[in-house]
Amino acid sequence: MIDLSTDRLMRLLGQLGNPQDHLPPVIHVAGTNGKGSTCAFLRAMGEAAGMRVHVFTSPHLVRFNERIRIAGRLVDDDTLEAMFAEIEAINAGAPITVFEVLMAAAFTLYVRHPAELCVLEVGLGGRHDATNVIARPAACAIASISLDHREMLGPTLERIAFEKAGIIKPGVPVVTGAQAMSVLDVFAAEAALQGAELRARGYAWEIVRHGGGLRFHDADGWINLPPPSLPGAYQVDNAGLAVAAIRAAGLGIGTGAIARGIGAATWPARMQRLRGRLVEMVPPGWEVWLDGGHNPGGGLALADQLATWRDRPTYVIVGMKQSKDTTEFLRPLIPLAASLWAVAEPQQHAALPVEAIVAASGGVAQIGPTVVETLAQLPKEGAARVLICGSLYLAGEVLTLDGSSIA
Repeated sequence: MIDLSTDRLMRLLGQLGNPQDHLPPVIHVAGTNGKGSTCAFLRAMGEAAGMRVHVFTSPHLVRFNERIRIAGRLVDDDTLEAMFAEIEAINAGAPITVFEVLMAAAFTLYVRHPAELCVLEVGLGGRHDATNVIARPAACAIASISLDHREMLGPTLERIAFEKAGIIKPGVPVVTGAQAMSVLDVFAAEAALQGAELRARGYAWEIVRHGGGLRFHDADGWINLPPPSLPGAYQVDNAGLAVAAIRAAGLGIGTGAIARGIGAATWPARMQRLRGRLVEMVPPGWEVWLDGGHNPGGGLALADQLATWRDRPTYVIVGMKQSKDTTEFLRPLIPLAASLWAVAEPQQHAALPVEAIVAASGGVAQIGPTVVETLAQLPKEGAARVLICGSLYLAGEVLTLDGSSIA
């Protein structure tokens, strides 16, 4: 049984001088799908306004340092190692988890380096997550809810939504992206209990495609925006959520910076087009894409994207984590894939065996069994796309294979 309480972390933070109480304005982001992309848009908008922005995200893809961004730059090895040594000495052997140490390190480093905005992505759930020790963020944001981590968060959308709603704080505005009505009811109930203003998409704000870009609207008026720099139809909702959160936080960021940020955000392994070594293994003119989607909601979002790719066949390469609902992830993808391939990279953490992926596909998937071996087997005639997906752990291995860097 995993202990999801924050008691250990609060004790350690107290010994460190409670850095979580001395951060710049915080925007706290939860959700099942899209919270990382939302954080990327938030960071880009803040930086476009000239702000120094701290960002905490998880998990990392290639290097542990990716989780802590200090005033715009990833933490370096020496700084992180020194911070861990300091925390180890202060903690003096008391029970603590790796994630709690990481959270304490991030808060302490953020306090020691000036910034004007801090973006925190929830690690797991929300109510009992280590990031949820922030007493009063400037705003909270909750991205799309889907069935994931059911063994810890609960078996239904509504129960998972209840855990995510735990980040809602008294008097703090909370914005939500597109949600099922039953999920929105959970958020509305928690917001009412906390005396927090709920700004839900379709009620308090909306975003629509307009011309070649987007148009956002809330109580403060309309904003014309460029198309999101992050590809994928689902990024429209994430971009809108980020804009709604920035405006709810009252940080004084102007519409020009908001627009520039939406058009400039970067976030690896979220419909990322690869341009390195793996692309050299397919015919000229082919496209190779990578996405970390891994749950039923992620499968639906990827299917929406595949449905727009009608000009050429798409070969889908899937590697999953053992605990995920592989059948439901694959269900919407199977009809849209020219062929489906099951892979498990040698260093991929908790990789589901390829035979299990084939079984979950109803026997449709073919065995790779690795990404490189799959690319070698694909038909080479005509133009085509390759989509690699199913796990953030797989994504990290693929980025390494491709030689893609994360800055």
